[in-house]
Amino acid sequence: MRTSSVKKEILVHLEKLPEPLQRQVLGYIHRLESKTTPGKPGRNILGFAGAIPADDLKSMAEAIEHGCEKVDTDEW
Repeated sequence: MRTSSVKKEILVHLEKLPEPLQRQVLGYIHRLESKTTPGKPGRNILGFAGAIPADDLKSMAEAIEHGCEKVDTDEW
């Protein structure tokens, strides 16, 4: 089995790190692996459909339009 150039480069850098940092890298790899697991099907949340009253949705949309679409050029 041929090792890809990315794997080789990772190993070169990994070998230079002290063990505590190598463990951090390992933890990062584990977190990346866990993010690739499939999520829940959308049908699991269908029970929430319609849970927010229409008037509240309208108020939220208006608040977004009036408050979130403005740029304050003096902010920075």
